[in-house]
Amino acid sequence: MILAAGSLSAADVKDNWVKHCQKCHGADGKGQTTMGKKLKVLDYTNPEHQKKFTDEEAFKLTKEGKKEGDKTLMKPYKEDLTDQEIKELVVYVRKFAKK
Repeated sequence: MILAAGSLSAADVKDNWVKHCQKCHGADGKGQTTMGKKLKVLDYTNPEHQKKFTDEEAFKLTKEGKKEGDKTLMKPYKEDLTDQEIKELVVYVRKFAKK
């Protein structure tokens, strides 16, 4: 039964990635989408880019969003995702560099 719950969680995190992150970061995490290029998002498949932020920073950024002056670069997801879902997305992002 535990395996089923783990698989469901993996499916849930992928669904959250598709719903909330893929538009900018791409299905493959490379950020080569129209929005990703415009916002100059990091290529998560590059281990050097992964070293530029801690898990805690990624969690905070996802939860609180990112602004540059009055411009929103990434919307906050604190209203859309639970803390656990955000933590799972951080783990998901880390796996892009291991593929």
